[in-house]
Amino acid sequence: MDRSDDDRSEGHRSDRPRPAAPTPSRRALLLTSAAALGATTMPTRPFAEPATVTEPGAARGALARSRRGMVTSPHERASEAGREVLRAGGNAIEAAIAVNATLCVTYPHFCGLGGDAFMIVSDRDGASFTLSGIGQAAANLPEEGRPIPLRGPGSAITAAAAVDTWEQAFTFSQRAWGGRHSWKGLFGQAIACATEGFPLTPSQRFWANFRADAIGTWPDVVRVFTADGRIPDVGETFRQPDLARSLTTLAENGGRDFYEGELARRIVSGLQTAGSPLTADDLARCRARNESALRVPYRGGELVSLRPPTQGLTTLEIMGVLDRFDLGAIPEGSADYYHLLVEAVKTAFIDRNRYIADPDFVDVPVDRLLSAAHLDAQARRIDPHRAAPWPHVFQTGDTVFIGVADGEGRCVSLLQTIYFDWGSGVVAGETGILWHNRGAAFSGQAQSINAPRPGKRPFHTLNPGMYFTNGRPSLLYGTQGADGQPQTLAAVLTRLIDYRMDPLTALARPRFLLGKTFSDSRDSLKLELDAGQEVFAELKRRGHEISPIPAQSPLAGHPGAIRIEADGGFVGAHDPRSDGLALGL
Repeated sequence: MDRSDDDRSEGHRSDRPRPAAPTPSRRALLLTSAAALGATTMPTRPFAEPATVTEPGAARGALARSRRGMVTSPHERASEAGREVLRAGGNAIEAAIAVNATLCVTYPHFCGLGGDAFMIVSDRDGASFTLSGIGQAAANLPEEGRPIPLRGPGSAITAAAAVDTWEQAFTFSQRAWGGRHSWKGLFGQAIACATEGFPLTPSQRFWANFRADAIGTWPDVVRVFTADGRIPDVGETFRQPDLARSLTTLAENGGRDFYEGELARRIVSGLQTAGSPLTADDLARCRARNESALRVPYRGGELVSLRPPTQGLTTLEIMGVLDRFDLGAIPEGSADYYHLLVEAVKTAFIDRNRYIADPDFVDVPVDRLLSAAHLDAQARRIDPHRAAPWPHVFQTGDTVFIGVADGEGRCVSLLQTIYFDWGSGVVAGETGILWHNRGAAFSGQAQSINAPRPGKRPFHTLNPGMYFTNGRPSLLYGTQGADGQPQTLAAVLTRLIDYRMDPLTALARPRFLLGKTFSDSRDSLKLELDAGQEVFAELKRRGHEISPIPAQSPLAGHPGAIRIEADGGFVGAHDPRSDGLALGL
């Protein structure tokens, strides 16, 4: 489906590529059909291939190494956008904004301008802060007690704080870090990708196919993200002219235009026409929050994450519990290893479901949950030989992780989201902006701590992180995956810190997911097949209900990581399950 250059109608333009010989890659695994997610064949090879190294940049399936700066994200063009900023003398914040803006175009099924964002920012010496960009609930919510739908305009009931997160970070960059780039200059790659198009990714194709039945009921998604109802092929040129115009307006008028200017008026008009309760006042009140980070000791260093209503507290509690065990005496990848991590996750998730909500509305006992006494007690509850029962609430969602470190050692760890893949399914009029469905994270139970209230922020699964040693940042990390985020991070962090794996090896190793998934409604333990038959058998013997998922499954999250070495060098990678990569200068 090709339209003329002067065609300004809504939707996207798509050109099929010329036939070419396929390049074998782990990315091809993303094209596995949804039916294949139930496969049960065990692999004969239990371990990932050894990491290879390319300097100073990296190809997929390779480590990136550099001494002058590094970017990692789930899409190559986005990583390239960040590297261009660093190469031109920009800092980590400026590069992170450029990466995120580009991902809003090239990974539209997972993130976008109509979503929320979270940053941890630090300089070389460990002076750090967080930006928690959570859009608040509309002032005029639907009738109390009515269930909130998972999709559609009834789920688009919270403002979107991603752009204000960028704006506040950019202001800090200019004031404190001597930022050299203009706001407008950070959107060049994003606008080019939206205007000229980019090759459609395996991930976008996978999640479009996965939702093929539902997408037919989302007219905005059909209009903007399909080619006249056909899901575009991998590699097909995909254009978003409406989004290109919105990005241009944002670049020229500044971040607050999204909330109070010309773009805000177009957004509100589109959302209200669709049936969302959001108003101009709701957008104008939307602000990210600058907050101090939460911290927990781990292996002589300190793990850092965001405050509630994010589940950063949950990740820190899991790691604090694991700090009570000698992982050095437990073989990585063994049944003992997975059992311990899963049981630590269970203890923290019970606390999460009981306590974490917007602290403006409920008391969240942060200090008690991260206290040494509580972590000791949680560790004692773990039976090393028997799985605890697990029938608990599952949170779904999709996200992108961005990590950036510049040549001065300044760092950003960022997550951005539209909640479910494809968000609410509502595009705000002719803006090309897909709105998130984060309102669906509110509980439908009136007495719940996460019940919706006007102006309240919903519970958020996002929690990017940093690890500090000797007071300085030494690891940047984060992942896509909703409920899976703390679980994926437990595996990645133990492999990076306890087992001293390089980032690519740590990211490629088999992972687990406790609870329901998009393809399996059982509250079972999902484990990638390359964990090996002996591990599956032993975990089942200990009482875990096991559901195998394919090796390198998209359901296992898309984490990324950058290690800052003691000599100031950078080593990084992005998950080989994704379309992304780390790039060094």
